[in-house]
Amino acid sequence: MRFILKSPIGSHVCDCLKAKLATIKGTSQIFTKQSFLHSLTMQNHCAVPNCTSSKSESHPLFRFPHDPERSKKWVEKCQRTELIDKTPEQLHKYYRVCGKHFEASMIESDAQRTLLKGDAMPTIFETQSQSQNGQVKRNREMTKDDETENRGRKKMKKTQANTVHADAQTAVPEEDEYKQYLKSLFEVLVLLGEQNIPPTGPSDRKQDDLRESNFQTLLDYRMNSGDEVLKKRYDVNQECCSSAQLCQLIEACEKCIRSKLVEEVQQNSFFSLLTDDLVKISGEWYLPVFVRFVDQSNCPQERFFGFLCFEGDGDVLAQKLLSEMTEGWGLDMEKCRGQAHSCTGTHFSKIKTFSAKLIERYPQAVLTLRSTRTLNVSLASGMTLSGVQLVMATLNKIESFFSQSKELQLELEHAITIFYPDKEQKANELKEICRTNWTRQDDAFEVAADILEALLLCVDSVHDNEDMRWNDQVTHNALEISKALVDFEFIMALVVLKNIMTLTRAFGKNVQGKAPEAHFAAASLKAVLHSLKEVSDNIDVYHEFWNDEAVNLATVMEISVKVPRSFLRKHHSESGNIQPDSYYKNHLSVPVINHIMEEMNELFSEDHLKFLRCLSLVPAVIEQNKSTEPEEESVQAFKDYIPNAGTLSAELHCWWVKWSKKGKGETFPSDLHETLQQADLKFFPNVLAVLRLTAILPTLALEDSCNVAYKRFKMYMENTADKCKAKSFALLNINYDVKYDLDSMVEVYMNTYPDSRE
Repeated sequence: MRFILKSPIGSHVCDCLKAKLATIKGTSQIFTKQSFLHSLTMQNHCAVPNCTSSKSESHPLFRFPHDPERSKKWVEKCQRTELIDKTPEQLHKYYRVCGKHFEASMIESDAQRTLLKGDAMPTIFETQSQSQNGQVKRNREMTKDDETENRGRKKMKKTQANTVHADAQTAVPEEDEYKQYLKSLFEVLVLLGEQNIPPTGPSDRKQDDLRESNFQTLLDYRMNSGDEVLKKRYDVNQECCSSAQLCQLIEACEKCIRSKLVEEVQQNSFFSLLTDDLVKISGEWYLPVFVRFVDQSNCPQERFFGFLCFEGDGDVLAQKLLSEMTEGWGLDMEKCRGQAHSCTGTHFSKIKTFSAKLIERYPQAVLTLRSTRTLNVSLASGMTLSGVQLVMATLNKIESFFSQSKELQLELEHAITIFYPDKEQKANELKEICRTNWTRQDDAFEVAADILEALLLCVDSVHDNEDMRWNDQVTHNALEISKALVDFEFIMALVVLKNIMTLTRAFGKNVQGKAPEAHFAAASLKAVLHSLKEVSDNIDVYHEFWNDEAVNLATVMEISVKVPRSFLRKHHSESGNIQPDSYYKNHLSVPVINHIMEEMNELFSEDHLKFLRCLSLVPAVIEQNKSTEPEEESVQAFKDYIPNAGTLSAELHCWWVKWSKKGKGETFPSDLHETLQQADLKFFPNVLAVLRLTAILPTLALEDSCNVAYKRFKMYMENTADKCKAKSFALLNINYDVKYDLDSMVEVYMNTYPDSRE
């Protein structure tokens, strides 16, 4: 029988489940429903018989090894005869052994993960008899009388044990039974959340009948596998869980996970607040929220805290968001030392209001740039100008379009070759750039201008589809991109962005680079602002050059130079007197330069620069500036947050002496992450405190191993169908490694819904 999960969510999720859970590499096995559920459950439990460890408990779970010989030995050690016929691939994918069955010397742990050594073997089992001092006890030779007496004693003990066991079964307190029942429900719910399988169907909405749901399917499996508590509940009530109770369970699960996140942040003092682009879930807009902090092992971390409803306007919305974070989530915003936001132009004003309210209430929450988006893209995304938004939307479409297949990418490269017949090196450079995520880089507007004609040729060729290579959706998408590229408003906006963003491109690349580059950027900001001011003061001259460049490009591409149709429609009476040159100066060039200057001054305030100047403590920066000691003036700004401000000057000098002389073949830490891992930091408590504060700065990029929350968030949003997205399950799915336990979930549920047993 082929496995099918019954669910109202439709064929999409079933197809996803088949692809995700019913395919084993190198085999053609088709899972039955029972075998699928068994495999899915085993991923969260230890394979050793009678072991009760699960992923939600303190013991880590380790996969079976890929190596056939070691895998076979693991099976023998675990004494699981039914696993003998499993392939190493199946064992590795679906079965785990928990850490308590391995010697401590076989397990290696760091701040990010817990690993087994390459030759690790499970050797500790409760069923094995182990004698003291490692010596094997000898069995005493027994006489016939001894044997008779021993058999009688064993028989009596067995009878007594059976009696005690029977009495215990009948005397199980009702509350303990209820807790075990809730624990079973939460275990199924957590399993679904980790696998990103909706329990009932689209979003968090209620479903009146759970009989055909994924949640009930797993409950049925548990009952069939011997969960007597669930079965008893079903026999009495004819259901294990109602739809209303399921909603309560999900809410309790979310509360429990978030309380663990808040506890983790509180243990590590200061943090920064980060938000991402708004997302739509169940028809409503939500703001994704992250928190960055430095953990106890001095490793910068980010955690996904969940979604905030983004309905409303102005101060009312800002107040509602702050209230939810402080009163609802329990975040102590007095400890917030930084904030960063990623938002498109349509919601930009609301985010600005929220940011201003946050600074008004908590002045030390410095507004900064967020490292997940480059400076130039961030500056452009915040503009509400129609031309700029047209450019940004088109770049997103271009990225999505050419990432569909390698054939489309080759089609673009062929078009580039056609337009650069005598410049092979330039063509090769552009081809190489186009194989990356170039639309998200600081030089995106410059690259777009260089390949604009090739882009138009490519998408027109795909839309014509003369050789019938492309399907209808691909040709439709090509037409949409083509329409944008032949709009003069797009060309003019692209040229303006390209020329102005040239002034901020190097600064943006440096400020989000390694510590030496970011430290240099802090010192170069004045020069960047001076250049922007010079352009603003002479905008008439600069706009004339930009307009000529755009008109020449449009002429080559046979595009009409005209005022946007949307503007003419709104200002019909004035349309005859408006010239394109004048229109684009007043509605594009001037607003763009003003917006960039305003944002640069706000994003890189003096408080933000003090954080960046503290990068002078990084050894690679000290080594680069040997003649200059760390900037004590900037470090003094954090005197209220260091252990002993009185010894700061002496400590900074000792720190400089330590790193100013480089030995032969010696390499110095080049970023904050490496510096914070230096063992000698314990002798420099003030320096450590300042480095930890600097490390929460959202401007600075995290190590890949520390940025997993953002990656999981993007994967969830990109790989989950819109109708299946749920804010509560997203929190569980993204934070599946948070150290919560089922007992705490049960406690939260019972405290929140004390009348639920009635």
